[in-house]
Amino acid sequence: MTLDPRHILTAIAIGLGATLVMDLWNLFLKRAFGIPSLSYCLLGRWIGHMPSGKVRHASIAAAPAVRFECTIGPIAHYAIGVTLAIGFILIASQAWLARPTFLPALLYGVVTVVFPFFLMQPSFGLGIASARTPHPARARLKSLMTHTVFGAGLYLSALGMRYLLGGQSRVTGRRRNPSTSRPLDLSTPRPLDPSTIFFSCLHQWPA
Repeated sequence: MTLDPRHILTAIAIGLGATLVMDLWNLFLKRAFGIPSLSYCLLGRWIGHMPSGKVRHASIAAAPAVRFECTIGPIAHYAIGVTLAIGFILIASQAWLARPTFLPALLYGVVTVVFPFFLMQPSFGLGIASARTPHPARARLKSLMTHTVFGAGLYLSALGMRYLLGGQSRVTGRRRNPSTSRPLDLSTPRPLDPSTIFFSCLHQWPA
């Protein structure tokens, strides 16, 4: 399956939004419970050492700092989120963009935890699935929750993009044919889309 440029831009926006939701979750954990999150400077340090062929570290915190690591880190963080979002849209199909559903996005978010468990954390010197940290179970639970929130962020961001783009017809690129449109049946109540109610309330809320 391939994505046209319009759907790629939509997937990029969804990835940015989902990553932002994840960051807000981590900020909440830090402010409310004092639970720290990974420093993006360390992510930038890890990437900064890659050109020299150094991928695995005994301790990324003890590795020499690299130039602009605190700039590289956040950019890489959001780039990873965008890449994961594009991967999800490729799997879920463009139809999901028209009618986002919660469960596929949530499950995809859970599955993405394999990347920190088996790639980033071992490369940072933390062991597979944080096995070398002081509290492995706690660290694993936090990673799992964070990526679950990322999955929820995919869904919420897709709903937001669907609203901004004017619903299914705008996302899929299909236009309604007036000659084949059915007359509105006012006798039968229609179910309301919760996302439409939510965003309508936000739109009408006084500034």
